Amino acid sequence: MKAFPAMKVIGGALIVLASLNAYAQDNEAASPAAAAPTPEQTKQANRALQRKVRATLAKTKGVSVANIIVGARGGDVTLAGSVPDGAQIDRATQAAQGVAGVKSVKNALTIRSEGGQ
Repeated sequence: MKAFPAMKVIGGALIVLASLNAYAQDNEAASPAAAAPTPEQTKQANRALQRKVRATLAKTKGVSVANIIVGARGGDVTLAGSVPDGAQIDRATQAAQGVAGVKSVKNALTIRSEGGQ
């Protein structure tokens, strides 16, 4: 007869564990972090990163951003355009790499000729 109360306790514990496991699985499936971002959210994130990189370049001493175009896609940043001298190319790359969210920087900057703008 003493086995019957023990079986009730064990059975109750199994039911509780099963329900906790089912609840945890439901929460994971409904989690918004698990959902992939929409194309619009991705586009907004890329634009926000472009703005952050451009703002950082504008604040970087010795870098002229007048002719620099910043592109971003999933954390990969591309710098294009032209700068007056080669030292600015390195400064721009280093500044862009220091921005939060930047995974890599592709530098396609060129040096402007003396007469060019």
